[in-house]
Amino acid sequence: MNTNISEKTLQDLEFSTVLQHISEFCITGLGKEKIFETTPIQNKKALFKELNLVDEYLASFESENRVPNHGFDNIIAKVKHLAIENSFIETEAFLKIASTSLTVNELIKFFKKFQLQFPTFFSVSQKIEFTTYIDDEIKKIIDISGEVRNNASSTLKQIRRDINNVRGKIGASFSSALSKAIAAGYLDDIKETIVDNQRVLAVKAMYRRKVSGSLLGSSKSGGIVYIAPQATLSYSREYQNLIYEEKQEIVKILRDLSYTIRPMVSLIEEYISFLIHTDTVGAKAKYAKEINAILPKISREKKIFFKNAYHPILWRKNNQQDLKTIAQTITLHEKQQIIVISGPNAGGKSITLKTIGLLQIMVQSGILIPVDEKSETYIFDTVLTDIGDNQSIENQLSTYSYRLKNMRYFLRKCNSNTLFLIDEFGTGSDPELGGALAEIFLEEFYNKDAFGIITTHYSNLKVLANELDNVTNANMQFDERSLEPLYKLFIGQAGSSFTFEVAQKNGIPFSLINKAKKRVETEKVRLDKTISKLQKERNRLQKNSDSLEKQKSKGQEHLASLQEKEQRIQDKLSGFQELYDKNQKMLSLGRKTNELLNKYFQTNNKKELNSSFNKWVSDEKVKHAKRNPVKPKTKVQKQKAKTIAKQMQETIKKVEKEVLEKVVEVRKEKQIEAAIIAKKKSEYIFKINDRVRIIDSNSIGTIDKIDKKNVTINYGFFTTKTSIQKLELVEKAKI
Repeated sequence: MNTNISEKTLQDLEFSTVLQHISEFCITGLGKEKIFETTPIQNKKALFKELNLVDEYLASFESENRVPNHGFDNIIAKVKHLAIENSFIETEAFLKIASTSLTVNELIKFFKKFQLQFPTFFSVSQKIEFTTYIDDEIKKIIDISGEVRNNASSTLKQIRRDINNVRGKIGASFSSALSKAIAAGYLDDIKETIVDNQRVLAVKAMYRRKVSGSLLGSSKSGGIVYIAPQATLSYSREYQNLIYEEKQEIVKILRDLSYTIRPMVSLIEEYISFLIHTDTVGAKAKYAKEINAILPKISREKKIFFKNAYHPILWRKNNQQDLKTIAQTITLHEKQQIIVISGPNAGGKSITLKTIGLLQIMVQSGILIPVDEKSETYIFDTVLTDIGDNQSIENQLSTYSYRLKNMRYFLRKCNSNTLFLIDEFGTGSDPELGGALAEIFLEEFYNKDAFGIITTHYSNLKVLANELDNVTNANMQFDERSLEPLYKLFIGQAGSSFTFEVAQKNGIPFSLINKAKKRVETEKVRLDKTISKLQKERNRLQKNSDSLEKQKSKGQEHLASLQEKEQRIQDKLSGFQELYDKNQKMLSLGRKTNELLNKYFQTNNKKELNSSFNKWVSDEKVKHAKRNPVKPKTKVQKQKAKTIAKQMQETIKKVEKEVLEKVVEVRKEKQIEAAIIAKKKSEYIFKINDRVRIIDSNSIGTIDKIDKKNVTINYGFFTTKTSIQKLELVEKAKI
């Protein structure tokens, strides 16, 4: 598959807007970036895999087995740094790597557990190595708060023990100096404070020489000086040395951990790619849920059938404004390879064209589309578009020159595996000359077996579409009274431009419209008028058809409701029957027990009571054993059961053989009887009021009329016509 879908086609169809909408559902920044890189997928196998992944994720929303969390931090830069020899990364980065590994492992386990529900996800995830090594090694060194554990090395453990001891000595020495200074009355009311992360004594300035230690500052007024006691200073220096040693040891430990994890860098990168892909798939599925999108059937046969299709961008915009979006149904196949849509402007021609193109591009990019579940499509190698006014100021090209250049590109790329979409085909030049050239282009596309949709106002293209076998006219329907667009596509008939009607509706004087009509060729006006009348008639018939369809739909809903009620009644009856059977059994047991007790009360014979009761229990046990045969447990029992089963099989085969011989004889007799009956039937002359049925039918009716070899059958509510050869007699007419 060699897909050739240009950037221009994606721009014409506003594909980037769809990607923007999808990106809003991503849970990571990397996922959003990846969404904007989405383009039509060239490899069919990869495309089907992507579509199935999105479809499985979408289905999980309606299931109890929702896809677990797959969010992660952007650690790409940290992983690249980790890959450098003799480098190390911070503890926070290691924890993020461990979290990423844990997330992927959870997903692998989940998709393995529910592989029947997520077969494609299972297939993808099984290609990734499942290992807890990364998480285990990191958690062994770093705790959940991001601190290196004390037992990460014996040296670190000893350093931290020493740090705690020195902290204790610093506290004790400062408390001693504080007590002495308080007793001597050297301190201000605040007693102590913190300077440069160190506890100091708040000494009155007049006593600064009385307290031994290091002067670290003073208050703004100068009345207080801040002194670190001499005894505390020596311990503080030791403490700072230990802190430095701790940092150096932590760096050494992190280097060792980096050396341990470094061989797993490629696997971590694979984990990140998997999570990014899962995020993009999840975003596509969430977007599909919002726009009610599904995965259409991908046909091997070249055809497009989009039933009740919506333009997703228009649908979203209208939905935000509480406006209704009209669905379109369109079909392209070998017998209808090109559709020519005509009709007045603002009727929805261009949006219909864009809808088909955008939905096709979305499918070929692994995105589900808002269509009916019965829809299907084909994967095209090339999608060509010429939509909108593409006048190029930079290249000094007019609209028509640009379109001719585009047509040259179309003619070069177009083949039997192409879908082309052209808006306002042939415009930009003299109507007659441009229309003639457009005819030639259309014939070229037709001869190359390309599929396509074009919109036009040119009458000659409408006529050509009517003449070519596999090209069909279509129009966007208008209300003939209000001249408001209905935005519904009708296949099979060209559309009127409603030029004069629209002009009159917009306030152009009737006298001017009449002058314009006189200047137009008579045949042209007649053709447009005829088309306009046909459209009006079609609209009227369409309304009747829609009404009948609604009635049919209501009837089917009513039938379904009745069938559901009938099923509920049947279920209740089954329940009552089961309850009745149980009650009957209990009554039977009660009657038997009552009978035994009454007999005992009359005779007062315990021995007879025990004998009768035991015999009754024994009989019931035999009946129960027949209904629920005990499975053999010991080898002897199993062997005996096999022997009995073998004997039964031999007996069954013998009986089957005898039965088959008799069946053959009976069949011969029935064939003779059937031949006699068939002969009688063929010789029978049907009469009016004979009760008959059509062969292979269950309904019985009465013959109302016989016309040579045809008959009219009355079924009471309706009549039908058929040939005599298709009838069989049920009951002769009573004379």
